[in-house]
Amino acid sequence: MKRKDFIRTTATFATATALVPLSSCKADKEKVIKETEPLVLRKNWAGNYTYKAKNLYEPNTVEELQGLIKRLQTQKALGSCHCFNDIADSPLNQISTKNLKGVIGIDKESMTVTVGAGTKYGDFAPELHERGYAVHNLASLPHISVAGACATATHGSGVDNGNLATAVSGLELVSGNGDIIRLSREEDENMLHAAVVNLGALGIITKVTLDIEKTFEVRQDVFQNLPLESLKENFDAILSGGYSVSLFTDWQDDLISQVWVKRKVDDQIEELGNDYFGAIAAERNLHPITELSSENCTEQMGVPGPWYDRLPHFKMGFTPSSGEELQSEFFVPKEKALAAILALEKRREEIYPQLMITEIRTIAADNLWMSPCYQQDCVAIHFTWKQNPKEVGELITMIEMELEPFEYRPHWGKLFSISPSLLASRYEKLPEFIALCKKLDPEGKFKNDYLNLNIYS
Repeated sequence: MKRKDFIRTTATFATATALVPLSSCKADKEKVIKETEPLVLRKNWAGNYTYKAKNLYEPNTVEELQGLIKRLQTQKALGSCHCFNDIADSPLNQISTKNLKGVIGIDKESMTVTVGAGTKYGDFAPELHERGYAVHNLASLPHISVAGACATATHGSGVDNGNLATAVSGLELVSGNGDIIRLSREEDENMLHAAVVNLGALGIITKVTLDIEKTFEVRQDVFQNLPLESLKENFDAILSGGYSVSLFTDWQDDLISQVWVKRKVDDQIEELGNDYFGAIAAERNLHPITELSSENCTEQMGVPGPWYDRLPHFKMGFTPSSGEELQSEFFVPKEKALAAILALEKRREEIYPQLMITEIRTIAADNLWMSPCYQQDCVAIHFTWKQNPKEVGELITMIEMELEPFEYRPHWGKLFSISPSLLASRYEKLPEFIALCKKLDPEGKFKNDYLNLNIYS
């Protein structure tokens, strides 16, 4: 598949494919495994991609999962369906992890929590808080599964906060031959660094162990209309002004539309006042897109609340939007970020007509082989687009051309058009990662179009 075709297929509805009921497959004895109803087309969360896989299996236990992996040939894990491309698709079989969920245990000595791979952050975070603990950070949406978020290096924000995968201190997966592989930071640190951001290429994750810390409260203050000149003069100070800081812009009027500053509540916290580097304090709760209702957004206006209800932008109890959007995101080294932003600002008149909003966040460096932040602090420039695949595809290509001098890396779960050869040059551990893939999946059961194009080509 050529890269230009990849953009087209990931940004549009795929050819409709009817699902085959389990009873029509060979060895249909696993009756406890649910099967999607025949003739139902399954789409990702945004509705921009229709899965091509004919069969969907939903095992309830690890043993059932092992049996499926051994029996089936081409297959792929399916998480919470929040990726915007075909990373979780398969030519034939998908295996959902949604029933492998829940808190398995909290280890107070090692300060870790172990959860099932299909567990969503928003589902276990309140329980964790009630028991006196927290994870270090959350993404803007708490509706995503732990295994899927870590496998794609999904992140929140904060100059000292690594992406969500950096909290993984251990994991369990089922390899291509059906064996259970257990990795821990203490005993298998190098292999764990290889396996956490795994793109679904090594096997199907069943359990994830995460570092935890004592619970904390966060207050969220929002400011509007930050002058672009102030951003130029105070870039590092603005982005390091809180535990987590997000900038939102529509690239118009030489302004950053909103600045969201999330800070831990402690005895030393001070009021930020009405002015944040030239941005004015909001007078009400805001949606990142100012014109939209803030009903589904987490509480702002400096009101303290538990970490899980402030670090995300959206509440777990609400669907954040209709999902009718496209997303792309590009990581650039932190020291090059301001220049990259200013380069894109020059193309604002082209970007604006197809844009819903851009978010700019910081992520600390890590040692995870396939992480966009491997050994470099990054700033991520995220685009939420209108669902116009052709026009957006052309803009993504243009944006990547502008970002080329800044050695960007795309988010694995969103839309991008970088050539496989250029992508490979950005990941020095790629040859070793491919070798590990072949070791754990010798028959290539977990290969799909996405991996064949972006990893193996």
